[in-house]
Amino acid sequence: MDRDTALRLHEAMLLTRLAEERLVKLFRQGKTLGSVYRSLGQEATACATAMALGPDDVIAPMIRNLGSMFVRGATPLEIFLQYLGRATGPTGGREHNNHFGSVARGILAPTSMLGALIPVMAGVALSFRQKGEPRVAMTWIGDGGSSTGAFYEGLNFAVVQKLPLIVIGESNGYAFSTPPDRQMAGRMAERSQGAFTLTVDGNDAAAVYAAAAQARQHCLEGKGPAFLVCETFRMKGHAEHDDQRYVDPALLAQWAAKDPLPRFEAWLALRGWTPAPDLRARLEAELLAAAEAAEAAPWPDPATLEAGVFST
Repeated sequence: MDRDTALRLHEAMLLTRLAEERLVKLFRQGKTLGSVYRSLGQEATACATAMALGPDDVIAPMIRNLGSMFVRGATPLEIFLQYLGRATGPTGGREHNNHFGSVARGILAPTSMLGALIPVMAGVALSFRQKGEPRVAMTWIGDGGSSTGAFYEGLNFAVVQKLPLIVIGESNGYAFSTPPDRQMAGRMAERSQGAFTLTVDGNDAAAVYAAAAQARQHCLEGKGPAFLVCETFRMKGHAEHDDQRYVDPALLAQWAAKDPLPRFEAWLALRGWTPAPDLRARLEAELLAAAEAAEAAPWPDPATLEAGVFST
């Protein structure tokens, strides 16, 4: 990873953390629609994997992959407009969280059906192969989502067809409130179904980036899909409405010491690659302005309720 890429990756990770902190404030003020699903402690798995892609590749993020959307060009204003359900937001107030896409940026909208994006992205990867395009598709899945039938069906299809699909397995310790040993036999990496599999320290941003780049190269060489398992930890509950009382505080403390953001900052410092001293202040100011602009934006007009709804 060169200096420019490393600094952009650090900025994306910091932006993700600060944006989610701002979203939590809005949630606690009763201003967001729905809950907030944080990626605290997992920023490296979303940002570094997306950063390793080419400009023509396509991603389909899940609820804890806001960082990947920032990497691909989504703006804080779009995120806040979406969470606040405003008319000028990406979905016109008809959805919330990060449930929106941008074809121009290579972002396909998430779906609430866990695992369902695996076969969808296998289909996207199939289209790349049929057109002879040197592109890859990437999506993410958590511990619980890897127990769904759609995960197995989609990844199996990609393996059999040798499709350029990268599935990022976020082994983050919990499926909602259920630990892995209560809902899966063995380790997440053992669910690869023959895909090229890599397991990496998901809190080491540089290692995640290198592994994702290796997975992408594997796909571009026509060798089939890659399953990249990032071993990390979900430092907050399933969402802000989940107080995480089922997690041992000692376990949280253990993982807090492995926080990916200061770890990557130390990695940068060893190389003399220092982020701009005003970076945090600049991002916080940008986020505050975006949040205020979103709050001032208009609500959807009730008269447009049926727009975009069709029946036969």
